[in-house]
Amino acid sequence: MRFTVPQFIEHEAKIVGPLTFKQFIYVGIGAAICFMLYFSVPFSVFVLACVFIGGAAIALAFLKIGGRSLPGVIGNFLKFKLSPKMYLWKKKQGTISILKKAEKKEVEKEETPLKIAKKSKLKSIQTEIETKTR
Repeated sequence: MRFTVPQFIEHEAKIVGPLTFKQFIYVGIGAAICFMLYFSVPFSVFVLACVFIGGAAIALAFLKIGGRSLPGVIGNFLKFKLSPKMYLWKKKQGTISILKKAEKKEVEKEETPLKIAKKSKLKSIQTEIETKTR
C-alpha cells in the first residue's frame, strides 16, 4: 500500500485577506506609525518618513532572501554578530634552517632538474577505442 507524503508543509495560513498574521502585523505597525506622524509633524517630513517607514514595513512583510524572510535574516545576522566567537589557530611545527648564500647555491645544484614527460598516449588510445568495431 502506498501513502502520499505531504510536501510544502511549512506553509503559513492566510489570516487577513491575502496576508499572513506576521505580514499583517508588519504592515499594520507601519501604517499606524505613519498615521501618528500625519498629526504630529509637518507634511513634507510626514511624506519622507512614510516613504521610508512604508518601504521598511513592506520589506519586512514580503521580502525573502535565499528563501528566508527578512526578519529571519536580520535575526540571524544579529545573533551571529552579538554572539561570542572563538578563533583557533594551530601553529605548524617546522624546522627552520638558516643557510648562507654559498650553501644555498650548493643545495640548488644538487637538486635534479625537472624531467619533461613525453607526449601523452591518451589521445591515441581514445581514438583506438572510438574507432574499434565489434
